[in-house]
Amino acid sequence: MPTFATKLRGWLVPGRSLMKRVLILSLLLAVGCLSVALLGYQGPPATGQGGGAGAAAAPLQTIKVRDNLYMIANGGGNTGVFITSTGVVLIDTKNPNNGPGILQQVRTVTNKPVTMVINTHTHADHTGSNEFFTDNVVFVAHENTKTNMEKMTNFAGEKAKFLPSRTYKDTMTIGSGADQIVLYYFGRAHTSGDSFVVFPALRAMHAGDAFASKSFPLIDVPNGGSAVEYGQTLAKAAATIKNVDTIINGHITTGPTSFSDLKIYADFNNDFLAWVKEEMKAAKTVEQAATEYKLPEKYSGYTGGRGGPANNIRTAYTELSK
Repeated sequence: MPTFATKLRGWLVPGRSLMKRVLILSLLLAVGCLSVALLGYQGPPATGQGGGAGAAAAPLQTIKVRDNLYMIANGGGNTGVFITSTGVVLIDTKNPNNGPGILQQVRTVTNKPVTMVINTHTHADHTGSNEFFTDNVVFVAHENTKTNMEKMTNFAGEKAKFLPSRTYKDTMTIGSGADQIVLYYFGRAHTSGDSFVVFPALRAMHAGDAFASKSFPLIDVPNGGSAVEYGQTLAKAAATIKNVDTIINGHITTGPTSFSDLKIYADFNNDFLAWVKEEMKAAKTVEQAATEYKLPEKYSGYTGGRGGPANNIRTAYTELSK
């Protein structure tokens, strides 16, 4: 299929009138922009490690978190593997076409069947391989995540059967005793439907991309994300969830982090928002604010991430101006 650049060179051949060339160029650019917009609506681009575009694919790797709880890194967002008495519960299914690899990793720690998939949010690097798990698997997510997933081409037509059949509004408890899972929703952050998945008996949690990494978060506004509410949502989670000391993050592939990091991450986002408000009060433009921003020393280990200060400043300005 000819690339956009090839088509463009073909239309701009000598001899065509300037007006006609400009008209055709405008139409091609409009189509290109529309395509990008439609693709972007489904979330961040699918990549090997769930990082930025062009990130090299890394092999799937299983890391033990607790007895009966593992994380599978790479291939998109981190997949949680919780082994219950009757089967395996997966948390997130990575980018498309990772189903066989996920199952192969699961088979290194248990022969029990996959009985449930919990999607922490809508993005294709966390829901992309739902369709591989077809045999009596129950799909679970927050009600807003299901609504967001219904807009994705990944779940159109016959693939709608891989949408969540069980949803919740504020909290949901699945199972009991050592097999118990508790899902929490605290408000808008990365999207409008971010779930915190807690395993009480193991004092562990999967935070999805609400706490993807120690960096500026990616805020998906079309799917309900909020720069203003982000830190508030994380602070609610840190204050409400008890008896957890270990977190599987959405995209930290080296292993779990400490629950105490969640409170720090909430502070990071709330401090950032407070700084943005001061910049707006001083009538600074987005560009001026982006130039002036300096990462506070207490967050020196944080990186730009997939959101970055400039993008998040712009998102916050837009939201605060409404």
